[in-house]
Amino acid sequence: MKDLNASGSALLRGDSALHARRTAWIIGAVALALGIAGATVWQRMRADANGAHGGKGGSAQRAVPVGVATAVSGDIDVYQDGLGTVVPRNVVTVHTRVNGQLMRVLFKEGQLVKAGQLLAEIDPRPYQVLLTTAEGQMARDRALLENARVDLGRYKTLFAQESISQQQLATQAALVRQNEGTVLADKGQVDSAKLSLVYTRITSPLTGRVGLRQVDPGNIVQSSDPNGLVVITQIQPMTVIFTVPETRLTAIVPRLYAGGTLSVEAWDRNNKVKLAIGTLAAADNQIDTNTGTVKLRAVFNNEKSQLFPNEFVNARVLIDREHDATIIPAAAVQAGTIGPFVYLVQPNQTVAVQPVSLGPAEGASVAIDKGIAPGDVVVVDGTDSLRSGTAVQPVMRAAPPARRPQSGNEQPSGE
Repeated sequence: MKDLNASGSALLRGDSALHARRTAWIIGAVALALGIAGATVWQRMRADANGAHGGKGGSAQRAVPVGVATAVSGDIDVYQDGLGTVVPRNVVTVHTRVNGQLMRVLFKEGQLVKAGQLLAEIDPRPYQVLLTTAEGQMARDRALLENARVDLGRYKTLFAQESISQQQLATQAALVRQNEGTVLADKGQVDSAKLSLVYTRITSPLTGRVGLRQVDPGNIVQSSDPNGLVVITQIQPMTVIFTVPETRLTAIVPRLYAGGTLSVEAWDRNNKVKLAIGTLAAADNQIDTNTGTVKLRAVFNNEKSQLFPNEFVNARVLIDREHDATIIPAAAVQAGTIGPFVYLVQPNQTVAVQPVSLGPAEGASVAIDKGIAPGDVVVVDGTDSLRSGTAVQPVMRAAPPARRPQSGNEQPSGE
């Protein structure tokens, strides 16, 4: 029994020793990690202090390479952007005007057709029969009219000889007028039959592109069919309907109503590809009170079919041209809590944060109304690691395009 108790005591002492060793090991590992972290922080603080005092390895000697550009003076166009949809000037659903069997379809789907071009034919034979019947009836009634006129001439002679009464002469004259009305009605029937015969040849009412065929040859078609035979869309010229804020109307509508020509550009959905250039044609007569916008219509020649019906586009109206503006690349403008700003390169090759007031933008360039002047150098690339006072190594980039004043016939209508 004593041996058993001694063995238990020895095991307890062994576990306590093992636990103590583990605890000491953990404490040592934590102390080592804290020491390494402290050394790292100390080294960083020392490096920052050396850099602040121009010591070895400081920012004064680690200049950041950046792309820069020089602000220039020039002309920049002022645009008003709007979201628009391509809308054809005319869209026609071609219906038959007479009922009958569709004999031939003479167009291909997607074909460009001209006004008056033959598109389809309906069986003309029933209408030829109607025309023959109408012409026969008119010939019969004409013969009756001629006979009545001859009798009227005889009655006039007999009346002059006092051989017949006034009543008989008046009755014959009325019969002549009655036959004349009958012949006139017959002529209308003949013309109607001829027109129906013409309508069996279905022609295009305008120049445009045909869509998908709605009915196949051999079917019986009627003028009441809701889908018609085919839809023709006029594609030249093409129009774009877009909206602009009501606050911009004073810069657009007066010039439009005065007969001025305002240029309009149509860009693709991503605003990267210019599709066409046209002119502003009309403005709606009221403002949409729900959106505070007004609709405008622009016309484009669309010679190469760049614009497709119902396509979404971005429209840009050229409303003015600003002369002698300070122009920089739009990539140089940054956004912050102070508003738009640029990194201005100083003579000592450091940068300073310079707030700016933005003017109109055109493509990759933007005008600066206030904050910098022509000749100032601004950072375009590499702004992520910059702050005020950072030393930089400038690499000149291409300057923004500066439009020179143009001749009168090249200036926008706003001038």
